[in-house]
Order: sequence, then structure tokens, then C-alpha cells
Amino acid sequence: MKALEKTVAERLLSIKAIKLQPNNPFTWASGWKSPIYCDNRKTLSYPSIRTYIKNALVKTIMEQYPDVEVIAGVATGAIAQGALVADELGLPFIYVRSSPKGHGLENLIEGDLKPKQKVVVIEDLISTGGSSLKAVEAIRKDGSEVLGMVAIFTYGFLEAEAKFKAAKVKLTTLSNYETVLTEALATNYISDKDVDTLREWRQNPGEWKKD
Repeated sequence: MKALEKTVAERLLSIKAIKLQPNNPFTWASGWKSPIYCDNRKTLSYPSIRTYIKNALVKTIMEQYPDVEVIAGVATGAIAQGALVADELGLPFIYVRSSPKGHGLENLIEGDLKPKQKVVVIEDLISTGGSSLKAVEAIRKDGSEVLGMVAIFTYGFLEAEAKFKAAKVKLTTLSNYETVLTEALATNYISDKDVDTLREWRQNPGEWKKD
């Protein structure tokens, strides 16, 4: 798994799907100031990386959840990857909206999900875990079983770990924050001082401010 984490980190950094700017922080939609920004949708524009990630997700699912019956993507970031994985596995695909559609059938879950089916959820990014676990909750309320969640990347927030534990959802990620920092440092993308800043941010991201 360590080799996979390293390779995925290298590839996300190579196409700037992950950007590190300790001296020029980003502003997230939540209002948080952050020295890192992750947009894994960029991987879809690079066929070799897109395929590598798809295959890594497929392999992880087959090893951990061989009895999976349905693949679910979390809207919107994981819809495309989820569909690619479902196609590779020859399984049905659904996706879960962040909120019910405001017209027509007002669906929260798009696709045909039958009661008691065994579902693996695909996510592109785990931050605080809130939106990801809302998707799990929607699937469970619909009468199906969530076997687990597989994501491309996690920031590794303690808050997210606690939420997944409380919701009894197993989470597996292809790569993670610490591995990205290690690879970024090895390639001189960032300095030792930057690593200290990036680690400090993760301890309390909601209150962090650049000095």
C-alpha cells in the first residue's frame, strides 16, 4: 500500500491536482485559509493517470469487498471516477447528490438502487468527512448496505477519522496528506520550513492563519 500511496501522490502533484502554497494560502468554500488545495477532477484530463487511479480503485475494491453489487459515487467530484470503476467491474452505478433535486422526482440518489444491495462508495477527496458520510446515510436510509468507502486522497483530519468511526464506515484511501508532503519535499516542491507550516495547519485548519 505504501508504494501505491507514493505513486498516487507523485502523480497528483505532477499535474497540480494537489497544489501547495504555504506562503500564499487558498480560501476554501468553507472560508478556511489553507496552504493546500486538492482538485482530483483534474486527473480525468490525463488518460494515463485517470486509468491508473481507476485500476487502483478497482483493485482495492476487489481485494476488500469482493461481494460488492453496486458502485456509488458522491456528487459531484466522484461521479466520473465512480462510473469508470463500475464500468470496469461490470456493476451498476449510482450517485448521491448533496441535496435532493429541486424538481421532478426530487431524487437524492440517482440511478436504480434496490433494497439490501451491497454498495461500495467512491469519493475523490476526504476533508472533514461530512458530505461523504451524508451519502452513506442516504444509501442506508434507502435500505441498502454500505460495505465501505474508497477515496483517492484524504487530508487525515482527526475530525474525519472520528466521524467515520462513529458512523461505522471503513475508509480506504489511495494516498494521504503525509505521503504528499514527503513526496513534495523529496522533489523540492516545498522546503522543510514549509512542511512545518503544512503540519501546523492540519492540527487546527479552521483556526489557522498565515503569519
